[in-house]
Amino acid sequence: MNAGRTARQRARAELTDEIKATARRQLATEGAAGLSLRAVSRELGMVSSALYRYFPSRDDLLTALIIDAYDALGAAAEAAAAKDFEHPSQAWLAVCSAVRDWARAHPHEYALIYGSPIVGYQAPQTTVQPASRVPILMLGIVSRAWTEGWLTPPSDAPEPSGQLAEQVDVLAELAPGVPRKVLLRVAIVWTQLFGMISFELFGQLVGTMDPADEFFASTTRQMAAFVGIK
Repeated sequence: MNAGRTARQRARAELTDEIKATARRQLATEGAAGLSLRAVSRELGMVSSALYRYFPSRDDLLTALIIDAYDALGAAAEAAAAKDFEHPSQAWLAVCSAVRDWARAHPHEYALIYGSPIVGYQAPQTTVQPASRVPILMLGIVSRAWTEGWLTPPSDAPEPSGQLAEQVDVLAELAPGVPRKVLLRVAIVWTQLFGMISFELFGQLVGTMDPADEFFASTTRQMAAFVGIK
């Protein structure tokens, strides 16, 4: 009986993966807004009612794809950071490069999680933890740099106050002891990192910083210095 259940579970998992792989191919041609359960079921040779037993709605399938994308990106970044770096700045640069490499290798999945919002779709709470993997990793690098004396708060960094200070305190829970003004700069470079990658992927650097290899390398080094990692 247990073996039968295991076989059924395995078959379900395999078909679930096939459904998601087909949906990813559709993302590449139709975009997230054009994702259709009926189109996915046609490509798989399934009746749509059978597909609904795996994903009751388009939004459920989108959520699964979004979680997979965040997890794949997080895994790539974590693998890059897992090397035995002597200096936190090396880990910082490795993570930034890993994020860019993943985005370039998976542009449609990157667009799904960092591109335009999907009309009518509201991401559920289950996407929050996967989406947090890379920022938590970067905060860990900053925390290590602070603890080991590799980080000096920039003298020209303003101290956040009011609502901004309260928002920064959310990050402080993940990097205890790191000064608020440093954490604010981490948030700034976080948005800059993904903005820079988006500009590259979506063709906004054509005619200027294209190819973007040297631009990216220089910018991520300056990001580390901006945060205070020396």
